[in-house]
Amino acid sequence: MKKRVLVGMATLLLSLSLLMAQEIPAGVITAFKRGSSQELSKYMGDKVNLVLQGRSTSVDKQKATAMMQEFFTENKVSGFNVNHQGKRDESSFVIGTLATTNGKFRVNCFLKKVQNQCLIHQIRIDKINE
Repeated sequence: MKKRVLVGMATLLLSLSLLMAQEIPAGVITAFKRGSSQELSKYMGDKVNLVLQGRSTSVDKQKATAMMQEFFTENKVSGFNVNHQGKRDESSFVIGTLATTNGKFRVNCFLKKVQNQCLIHQIRIDKINE
């Protein structure tokens, strides 16, 4: 009896943690893995704050997509690993390491829930000094 209760509790905790992690759309992570600004654009809000290598700019979705395309063209992506992700209330985030032909970058991507959809409102990309 005790064993079944423990297994049940473990299953419940695992299910809850998986539900929490699913707040970040899988397509966002796939987009970073592929270096695809078009895929990323599907998850962007109307306005996006981009912080690329310390330069911050708030732009509309179309301009953000173009800027990310330029970044991915200059830094051919070879992989993306999620280091941490989480959520609080109506917002969520993913932090990862983007491997490119020009070295590694730390990516912070912040999303907000807008009309039952998680949309990117900020992407921050900084070079990692190796």
